[in-house]
Amino acid sequence: MNRPSHAPQALPEPSAKLAEGWHCLHLYYRIDQAALNKLDPKQLAEGREIVAHLLDPARPGAPVRLQTSVVSGHKADLGLMIMDPDPLLIDGVRQGLRGSPLGAALQPVYSFVSITEISEYVPTIEQYSERLRLEGVSPDDPAYAAKVNAYSQRLPMMNRQRLCPDFPAWPVTCFYPMNKARHPIANWFTEPFSVRSSLMAEHATSGIKFAGRVSQLITASTGLDDWEWGVTLWGRNPESIKDIVYTMRFDTASAKYAEFGPFYVSYPMSPVEALEHLQV
Repeated sequence: MNRPSHAPQALPEPSAKLAEGWHCLHLYYRIDQAALNKLDPKQLAEGREIVAHLLDPARPGAPVRLQTSVVSGHKADLGLMIMDPDPLLIDGVRQGLRGSPLGAALQPVYSFVSITEISEYVPTIEQYSERLRLEGVSPDDPAYAAKVNAYSQRLPMMNRQRLCPDFPAWPVTCFYPMNKARHPIANWFTEPFSVRSSLMAEHATSGIKFAGRVSQLITASTGLDDWEWGVTLWGRNPESIKDIVYTMRFDTASAKYAEFGPFYVSYPMSPVEALEHLQV
């Protein structure tokens, strides 16, 4: 008689690197003008050179994604978004900035730690097929097979973008953290998965309308930072950022269950251009 095996499965090797996907760090700095004024011209020139090199995404040893932007408003001056499988490589950028001649003038005002993920609400091919049937599309309908086939071809590419995203070369970006509510009359985490999945499908439908105008990346921060998710948007123009956030707030998943943190709007540019813009 064969007995089921109870041998323990091999555990993965301990590592700070992710099995799949990337670590993500958003960093925001304010320029301390008093500290900047204390630097002599040689220190200032050396500091600019070191910072521009550290933030160059094409330099040898740079994190796989590194975007510099200048921030609109008083919350910050300089914004960074850094991604890599190795969190210590990401932190090396932060420590390099701190240790540079400009370190005393770069006052950190906000940071957000997260990782990329494939949301549990992204339908599998089987779930997508079931959704089509619930919407009244018969499996005998040629459109059914065409839609399922198209989704099966898109899904790997979409999941790859969620885990290892490319940054679009668009002129404006927006970041904000968010939670799902736990209020007695609106507790997201006590709703059945079927309800949550349906609400997120509605939410996704609203977002799809902005394809080509806005690119969105949601990173997970539960257990890693004070909020549960971080939302990064890139837009072809500022109006598109405003329009997508406004539109999606009417979805039940947002209107009833979402809680938002501070918004940081910034404009990506090269490190040299950013330092020039900030008059460093």
